[in-house]
Amino acid sequence: MTTEPLKPRVSFSAETSELPGPTGTKPDRLIQINSLNLHYGTAHALRNITLSMDEQVVTAFIGPSGCGKSTLLRCLNRMNDLIDGVRIGGSLEIAGHDIYGKDVDVIELRKRVGMVFQKSNPFPKSIYENISYGLRLHGISDKSERDAIVEQSLQSAALWDEVKDRLHRSAMGLSGGQQQRLCIARAIAIKPEILLMDEPASALDPIATARIEELILNLKKQFTIVIVTHNMQQAARISDFTAFFYLGELIEYNTTRRIFTNPSEKQTEDYVTGRFG
Repeated sequence: MTTEPLKPRVSFSAETSELPGPTGTKPDRLIQINSLNLHYGTAHALRNITLSMDEQVVTAFIGPSGCGKSTLLRCLNRMNDLIDGVRIGGSLEIAGHDIYGKDVDVIELRKRVGMVFQKSNPFPKSIYENISYGLRLHGISDKSERDAIVEQSLQSAALWDEVKDRLHRSAMGLSGGQQQRLCIARAIAIKPEILLMDEPASALDPIATARIEELILNLKKQFTIVIVTHNMQQAARISDFTAFFYLGELIEYNTTRRIFTNPSEKQTEDYVTGRFG
């Protein structure tokens, strides 16, 4: 059976002044999640999640451990498909196309929806090969073109000046913060539309964390970013919208300013002010 790739990028409204809440969506959002449920065997991990996200903004998922935020993040590029016993109901659309439809090429989906994990995971290869390896897999055989993309990706990840003279040395010799930025460069090299980040700075020191946060703010000019974080200050600093989860349910979703200054739900207020979590 032939597969049909996802629809090409479309134009979206820049108007975000009125954000749809957990019970409503707008048809021009880049990501639309409707009544999404996920079970790990008998465990009901996500319960009737409905929310939508705009193009080229940063959305933060917050909530205590085990609340479902990383599980939902992995739904966006179907990483949960790799786990035995997972059942998913509802719909999840990107650019109006149901990514769980039978016609979706999952490889193409993961090209369009890149991911950076909590712990940096560079390949045990050179800095150059960490990026060019994926480019070759995606059919870019011309070396001069790969060279240009490697440099551009490292520039975008604010790493080029630090590594340009040692591109052919092992990536394992980089610091933790540099390795994470290399992983970001590797993810954006194939030009995804959406970049998922699962606590990308949780293992880094404050200086490296600040570099990652600055990078995220710059990258949102090119990509739609969804980030999971336990750091409330980080969510407040870098995200445009915030979704608060608890025990698999979406409790509140709004602009980050509203979530942190005037949330609608008492449970949200208790969490962001540190009364629980």
